Amino acid sequence: MTLPTSNQRALNKMDRMLVGLDQALRAVVPHSNPTTRPLPVSDDTIPELSITESRHVAGLMRINHTGEVCAQGLYHGQAFSAKDDGVKAAMQHSAEEEVDHLVWCETRLDELGSHPSVFTPVWYGLSFGLGAVAGAISNEFSLGFVAETEAQVSEHLQDHIEQLPPQDQRTREILAQMDIEELHHRETALDSGGRALPLPIKYGMRWMANRMKAVAYHI
Repeated sequence: MTLPTSNQRALNKMDRMLVGLDQALRAVVPHSNPTTRPLPVSDDTIPELSITESRHVAGLMRINHTGEVCAQGLYHGQAFSAKDDGVKAAMQHSAEEEVDHLVWCETRLDELGSHPSVFTPVWYGLSFGLGAVAGAISNEFSLGFVAETEAQVSEHLQDHIEQLPPQDQRTREILAQMDIEELHHRETALDSGGRALPLPIKYGMRWMANRMKAVAYHI
């Protein structure tokens, strides 16, 4: 886990509020984030898809983009309320790593002539609230929440990969790289002390995620 730097400790309350506002805006406003890495694809050729295929892939990528927005909200909320400086720093670091995923999804949506979910600010706000509650409960619960979230994200990424048209290797490679990194975040959270969540909470998280996916696929 990344420890906070002296600069982070020196931030006053107003500085932290401004940083938080900037992070929130970057999470919900398309194309407001720089990416440190190019698309993880082996070929720059844009695959040819039928109208039906293109719409389906766009729906899947809109779900994945929404998932990344939720990840930003979750990590920012947990960093806001976490009791331990090490956990705060780790949450901020994870959020920064997930920014590339957000940009990759936006880029592929642009290529497909589509757009992110119109409810992006709502998804972020709900996730920030959940993250803040998890962070306030305990470090172990907060890290366990991250681990379970990443496990469920990995499940739907793998499901989406299976649904892609055979010729859409571009989207397949993007999602495969995202899956590798989501699972790494899960392992990091567990290694840092995250504990397994009670089954009712896991089921509740899955129910909420399925409702979000159903909406984001279309709008």
